[in-house]
Amino acid sequence: YRDLPVRLAEFGAVYRYEQSGEVSGLVRARGFTQDDAHIFCTPQQLPDEIGGCVELSQFVLRALGLNEYRVRIGLRDAEGKYIGSHEAWTRAEAAVTAAVKASGMQYTSEAGEATFYGPKIDFVVKDCLGREWQLGTVQVDYNLPERFDLKYVGDDNREHRPIMVHRTLFGSLERFLGILIEHFAGAFPLWLAPVQATICTVSEKSAAYARETYRLCAEVALRTELDDSSERIGAKIRRATLMKVPYILVVGEQEAANQTINVRTREGRQLG
Repeated sequence: YRDLPVRLAEFGAVYRYEQSGEVSGLVRARGFTQDDAHIFCTPQQLPDEIGGCVELSQFVLRALGLNEYRVRIGLRDAEGKYIGSHEAWTRAEAAVTAAVKASGMQYTSEAGEATFYGPKIDFVVKDCLGREWQLGTVQVDYNLPERFDLKYVGDDNREHRPIMVHRTLFGSLERFLGILIEHFAGAFPLWLAPVQATICTVSEKSAAYARETYRLCAEVALRTELDDSSERIGAKIRRATLMKVPYILVVGEQEAANQTINVRTREGRQLG
């Protein structure tokens, strides 16, 4: 019992033969990568472990800018057949509900939505079209410890059955990326944008200074593209704006002479 909880995690390849009519780009594929974690703990440790999973899930979603989500608690109903004792289920459902309440998140409790092996918490995210997608989940499992005959020796020197918690933060990495792209509609925050800035030359006379600016940006790991084509500056700015590049750096003769750059955002704000 002194070694518990034990927490294990991996990124695993998952394959499902989805029906052809259900396959949809990144959000529903026949092959995807799942962030899979399993926690083995004592009944006394269960509330803290569930609380930690909920807190981590919140942190990940908010860090990535996905603030439009809801929490769904899946509980058993009177009709279903479930693994585990009534007392164990009651404790687990109370722990799951208490962890979500403590987080301050809005949630719904849905009877009959539990798995046969334990209650669960689902994080449901909306995309830019208002569609809901389940991403992360936290599930309590009484079945697999029983099936694999898992045991630990408690402080009473007797053998006990551990409780298992399944936890995924993203569910499917591919689905998560698809929803993230839809959520931002291509206008990613600076840290996430594939190209963070585009350097646009006004004329050939400022090309050398633009190339030096590009080199300096690369040295500080700024993901930058250089547009030194012969097109007019308006066309270059428009192209970068349509690509939703966060910052457009305009370099002309005056900037080259003063060793400065003209910065504007994809929204058209002039920063100087």
